[in-house]
Amino acid sequence: MLAAILTLTTLGLALGGLLGLAAHHLKVEDDPVVEQVAALLPGSQCGQCGYPGCAPAAAAIAAGEAAVSCCPPGGRALAEALAELLGVEADLSAVDDQPPRLAHIDEARCVGCTKCLKRCPTDAILGANNMIHAVFPEACTGCGLCAAVCPTEGIEMRPERPTPQTWYWPRPEVAAR
Repeated sequence: MLAAILTLTTLGLALGGLLGLAAHHLKVEDDPVVEQVAALLPGSQCGQCGYPGCAPAAAAIAAGEAAVSCCPPGGRALAEALAELLGVEADLSAVDDQPPRLAHIDEARCVGCTKCLKRCPTDAILGANNMIHAVFPEACTGCGLCAAVCPTEGIEMRPERPTPQTWYWPRPEVAAR
Protein backbone atom coordinates (compact mmCIF):
# COMPACT_ATOMS: atom_id res chain seq x y z
CA MET A 1 0.00 0.00 0.00
CA LEU A 2 2.88 2.37 0.74
CA ALA A 3 4.29 1.70 -2.74
CA ALA A 4 0.97 2.67 -4.34
CA ILE A 5 0.83 5.93 -2.38
CA LEU A 6 4.40 6.83 -3.33
CA THR A 7 3.81 5.90 -6.97
CA LEU A 8 0.66 8.02 -7.23
CA THR A 9 2.31 10.94 -5.43
CA THR A 10 5.34 10.83 -7.74
CA LEU A 11 3.12 10.52 -10.79
CA GLY A 12 0.97 13.47 -9.65
CA LEU A 13 4.01 15.68 -8.99
CA ALA A 14 5.58 14.77 -12.34
CA LEU A 15 2.40 15.43 -14.33
CA GLY A 16 1.73 18.66 -12.41
CA GLY A 17 5.25 19.85 -13.19
CA LEU A 18 4.80 19.01 -16.86
CA LEU A 19 1.51 20.92 -16.95
CA GLY A 20 3.17 23.91 -15.29
CA LEU A 21 6.00 23.91 -17.84
CA ALA A 22 3.52 23.57 -20.72
CA ALA A 23 1.44 26.47 -19.40
CA HIS A 24 4.57 28.62 -19.11
CA HIS A 25 6.01 27.83 -22.56
CA LEU A 26 2.75 27.62 -24.54
CA LYS A 27 1.13 30.74 -23.06
CA VAL A 28 -0.68 32.93 -25.60
CA GLU A 29 -0.05 36.62 -25.13
CA ASP A 30 -3.20 38.79 -25.22
CA ASP A 31 -3.21 42.14 -26.94
CA PRO A 32 -3.54 44.84 -24.25
CA VAL A 33 -5.49 47.10 -26.64
CA VAL A 34 -8.13 44.40 -27.09
CA GLU A 35 -8.42 44.13 -23.30
CA GLN A 36 -8.85 47.91 -22.98
CA VAL A 37 -11.50 47.99 -25.72
CA ALA A 38 -13.34 45.06 -24.11
CA ALA A 39 -13.32 46.89 -20.76
CA LEU A 40 -15.06 49.88 -22.38
CA LEU A 41 -17.77 47.84 -24.11
CA PRO A 42 -21.01 47.30 -22.14
CA GLY A 43 -20.62 43.51 -21.90
CA SER A 44 -24.26 42.77 -22.67
CA GLN A 45 -23.40 40.20 -25.38
CA CYS A 46 -26.46 41.38 -27.33
CA GLY A 47 -25.05 40.89 -30.83
CA GLN A 48 -26.42 44.16 -32.25
CA CYS A 49 -22.98 45.00 -33.60
CA GLY A 50 -22.94 41.90 -35.82
CA TYR A 51 -20.56 39.92 -33.62
CA PRO A 52 -21.60 37.11 -31.26
CA GLY A 53 -20.45 38.98 -28.18
CA CYS A 54 -18.39 41.84 -26.84
CA ALA A 55 -15.05 39.99 -26.88
CA PRO A 56 -15.10 39.29 -30.65
CA ALA A 57 -16.35 42.83 -31.24
CA ALA A 58 -13.46 44.22 -29.16
CA ALA A 59 -10.97 42.19 -31.21
CA ALA A 60 -12.51 43.47 -34.46
CA ILE A 61 -12.54 47.09 -33.26
CA ALA A 62 -8.92 46.89 -32.10
CA ALA A 63 -7.87 45.34 -35.43
CA GLY A 64 -9.69 48.06 -37.38
CA GLU A 65 -12.16 45.60 -38.95
CA ALA A 66 -15.17 47.21 -37.24
CA ALA A 67 -16.05 50.85 -36.72
CA VAL A 68 -15.78 52.34 -33.26
CA SER A 69 -19.45 53.27 -33.55
CA CYS A 70 -20.69 49.70 -34.13
CA CYS A 71 -22.11 49.22 -30.59
CA PRO A 72 -25.69 50.61 -30.44
CA PRO A 73 -26.15 50.18 -26.65
CA GLY A 74 -22.92 52.10 -26.02
CA GLY A 75 -24.06 55.12 -28.00
CA ARG A 76 -22.08 58.24 -28.79
CA ALA A 77 -20.15 58.30 -25.50
CA LEU A 78 -18.71 54.82 -26.10
CA ALA A 79 -17.82 55.64 -29.70
CA GLU A 80 -15.98 58.77 -28.61
CA ALA A 81 -14.11 56.89 -25.87
CA LEU A 82 -13.10 54.13 -28.29
CA ALA A 83 -11.94 56.67 -30.90
CA GLU A 84 -9.85 58.43 -28.26
CA LEU A 85 -8.35 55.15 -27.04
CA LEU A 86 -7.45 53.94 -30.52
CA GLY A 87 -6.43 57.36 -31.84
CA VAL A 88 -8.75 57.24 -34.84
CA GLU A 89 -11.22 59.70 -36.29
CA ALA A 90 -14.81 58.57 -35.73
CA ASP A 91 -17.81 59.30 -37.92
CA LEU A 92 -20.52 59.82 -35.31
CA SER A 93 -23.21 61.09 -37.68
CA ALA A 94 -25.07 57.73 -37.62
CA VAL A 95 -24.86 57.30 -33.85
CA ASP A 96 -28.00 58.16 -31.91
CA ASP A 97 -27.47 60.48 -28.98
CA GLN A 98 -30.35 59.36 -26.81
CA PRO A 99 -30.60 58.65 -23.11
CA PRO A 100 -30.43 55.03 -21.96
CA ARG A 101 -33.61 53.04 -22.53
CA LEU A 102 -35.03 50.12 -20.60
CA ALA A 103 -37.57 47.51 -21.61
CA HIS A 104 -41.07 47.83 -20.19
CA ILE A 105 -43.67 45.07 -20.55
CA ASP A 106 -47.32 46.06 -20.92
CA GLU A 107 -49.14 43.52 -18.73
CA ALA A 108 -52.35 43.83 -20.72
CA ARG A 109 -50.60 42.70 -23.91
CA CYS A 110 -48.28 40.03 -22.47
CA VAL A 111 -49.46 36.53 -23.37
CA GLY A 112 -46.59 34.65 -21.71
CA CYS A 113 -45.03 33.28 -24.89
CA THR A 114 -41.45 33.42 -23.40
CA LYS A 115 -39.92 34.62 -26.68
CA CYS A 116 -38.50 37.64 -24.88
CA LEU A 117 -37.00 35.43 -22.17
CA LYS A 118 -35.07 33.44 -24.73
CA ARG A 119 -33.81 36.53 -26.53
CA CYS A 120 -32.64 38.59 -23.52
CA PRO A 121 -28.83 38.35 -23.26
CA THR A 122 -28.71 39.41 -19.60
CA ASP A 123 -31.67 37.44 -18.18
CA ALA A 124 -33.35 40.69 -17.19
CA ILE A 125 -36.85 39.34 -17.84
CA LEU A 126 -38.66 37.29 -15.23
CA GLY A 127 -41.55 35.04 -16.10
CA ALA A 128 -42.69 31.60 -17.16
CA ASN A 129 -44.75 30.07 -19.93
CA ASN A 130 -48.33 31.44 -19.99
CA MET A 131 -47.51 33.91 -17.20
CA ILE A 132 -47.11 37.67 -17.31
CA HIS A 133 -43.47 38.74 -17.51
CA ALA A 134 -41.60 41.55 -15.78
CA VAL A 135 -38.29 43.31 -16.34
CA PHE A 136 -35.50 43.78 -13.79
CA PRO A 137 -34.39 47.36 -14.59
CA GLU A 138 -31.03 46.84 -12.87
CA ALA A 139 -30.15 44.02 -15.29
CA CYS A 140 -31.64 45.48 -18.49
CA THR A 141 -29.04 46.91 -20.88
CA GLY A 142 -31.56 48.45 -23.27
CA CYS A 143 -30.54 46.40 -26.28
CA GLY A 144 -34.15 46.09 -27.51
CA LEU A 145 -33.88 42.47 -28.62
CA CYS A 146 -36.88 41.50 -26.51
CA ALA A 147 -39.06 44.17 -28.10
CA ALA A 148 -38.13 42.97 -31.57
CA VAL A 149 -39.43 39.42 -30.97
CA CYS A 150 -42.59 40.21 -29.00
CA PRO A 151 -45.53 38.98 -31.11
CA THR A 152 -48.06 41.26 -29.38
CA GLU A 153 -45.84 44.37 -29.39
CA GLY A 154 -46.24 44.43 -25.63
CA ILE A 155 -42.66 45.47 -24.93
CA GLU A 156 -41.56 49.04 -25.45
CA MET A 157 -38.25 50.71 -24.82
CA ARG A 158 -38.75 53.62 -22.43
CA PRO A 159 -36.19 56.16 -21.29
CA GLU A 160 -34.62 55.29 -17.98
CA ARG A 161 -35.99 57.24 -15.05
CA PRO A 162 -33.27 59.61 -13.93
CA THR A 163 -31.70 59.03 -10.57
CA PRO A 164 -28.88 61.02 -8.99
CA GLN A 165 -26.47 58.42 -10.41
CA THR A 166 -27.86 58.38 -13.99
CA TRP A 167 -29.01 61.99 -14.50
CA TYR A 168 -27.11 63.99 -17.04
CA TRP A 169 -27.35 67.60 -18.10
CA PRO A 170 -29.24 67.81 -21.40
CA ARG A 171 -27.50 69.53 -24.28
CA PRO A 172 -28.93 72.92 -25.18
CA GLU A 173 -30.87 73.31 -28.41
CA VAL A 174 -28.90 74.91 -31.21
CA ALA A 175 -30.49 78.22 -32.14
CA ALA A 176 -31.73 78.44 -35.72
CA ARG A 177 -29.75 80.99 -37.73
